[in-house]
Amino acid sequence: MSSEVAQGLWKDWRLHALVLLIVIVTEAIGTFSFSVGPGIVLLLPMLYALIIGLILYFTPVVKEKQSKNAEPIIVLGVALLLAKIGVIIGPSLPQIIEAGPALLLQELGNLGTIFLALPVAIWLGLKRESIGMTHSVAREPNVGLIMDNYGISSPEGRGVMAVYIFGTVFGAVFMGLIAGFLATITPIDPLSFAMASGIGSGSMMAAASGSLITAFPEMETQIVAFAGASNLLSLSTGLYISIFIGLPLTEKLYALMTRRRNRKNPEMVEGEEKVITK
Repeated sequence: MSSEVAQGLWKDWRLHALVLLIVIVTEAIGTFSFSVGPGIVLLLPMLYALIIGLILYFTPVVKEKQSKNAEPIIVLGVALLLAKIGVIIGPSLPQIIEAGPALLLQELGNLGTIFLALPVAIWLGLKRESIGMTHSVAREPNVGLIMDNYGISSPEGRGVMAVYIFGTVFGAVFMGLIAGFLATITPIDPLSFAMASGIGSGSMMAAASGSLITAFPEMETQIVAFAGASNLLSLSTGLYISIFIGLPLTEKLYALMTRRRNRKNPEMVEGEEKVITK
């Protein structure tokens, strides 16, 4: 980033004023919780901030300049979050090492998107878009993998970008709600949900761990440490899991699940082969 661009970001008073106003309003609202059966759903200020920001985006208050300037600043905010997590992880290393195999193998849990979402996508009539959509949780490394293998204009590319955008907008909201609810409705250790929240997205991890901390404030340090370590492992190993396991497995399952449909519609198979040929 050039110095002129950086200065332009900091001089965008409208953007900083809007962010400050949203923070003040959401913090004033505070945290709300309500019961759903035996579980508790937590509504955190981050959820309100996402909703308010999304609404303002479609109003004249937020112009195109502010939306573009906000993108690199988000990276800066996530960097500060990761620095804080790194400081917290240090004292908790003995507990993290004790978790050992569970923490290392948690990345395989992200493959659940293949077995759960791929059949639904095919059932809904999606074609090769479903490969890009379901081979992973579709964060930045996975988008790059699909773009490199199939191209940005391919059906797989459109699929992964659709899930990436949807996850960026609604992922933190979903993770924040589901983590607090499941942690309070099930007997599973909260640290298990902390590990599960580290899927390679800083915002989703922050939302999920925030809900867990609100539900179990006495475990704040452990929750942040386990969530941060899990997220770091997902960022470092998740791409390799997708390359060697996730994407090939999705291709195989897609071919298997669409075999009967392809027998009935041979023209569809020929059309798909033309699409994926570079």
